[in-house]
Amino acid sequence: MTTRLMLVDDHALVRQGLTALLEREGFAIVGQAADGMQAIQLAKELRPEVVIVDFGMPILNGLDAARAIHEALPTTKLVLLTMHTDEQYVLEGLRAGIRGFVLKAQAAADLVRAIRDVQAGAVYLGPGMGKAVVDAYLSGAPAPSDHLTPRERQVLQLVAEGKTTKEIAQLLGVGVKTAESHRTHLMDKLEIHDTAGLVRYAIRKGVVQL
Repeated sequence: MTTRLMLVDDHALVRQGLTALLEREGFAIVGQAADGMQAIQLAKELRPEVVIVDFGMPILNGLDAARAIHEALPTTKLVLLTMHTDEQYVLEGLRAGIRGFVLKAQAAADLVRAIRDVQAGAVYLGPGMGKAVVDAYLSGAPAPSDHLTPRERQVLQLVAEGKTTKEIAQLLGVGVKTAESHRTHLMDKLEIHDTAGLVRYAIRKGVVQL
């Protein structure tokens, strides 16, 4: 049977290119999303077999979107498109439920292989992502954590993207006072009390990309 895929990338041209490539390989593209929040909602509606998600996206990055999709749809396989080979990102991705890691510099055939590998229950790692990372995950190595909740990580990303409190409130569907409270609590929790500091922290933690 044809595998049902969903694509998540904020660039329409990238989604179009991936659609053409994957349909030629016999896959069915059942949905596309341009940001992490949209991806979560669409995945719940469409229940695809595999979601291919870009790491760097607005509003909610690919890693946090993948985590939410995995929690809602544990049988859906997740493949991450990324520029990162750092152990921190791969290990956090594995814990988020991602099983395929494809570097953007890799060939199209590698993405196809990653999809088929994760469908078969295997883990696919791109070049430079060593087996030691998987071993660390399987051994239960402690996760590097900033102890932020998913909502706090989302607020952090929105602040780092330059969104105002009013814009954050609209995106989250909450009141302005609630959004301001989220922001204040985040700063207190991280002991960072200026926006520039939050931006630097978000970049360092990979929540946003330069």
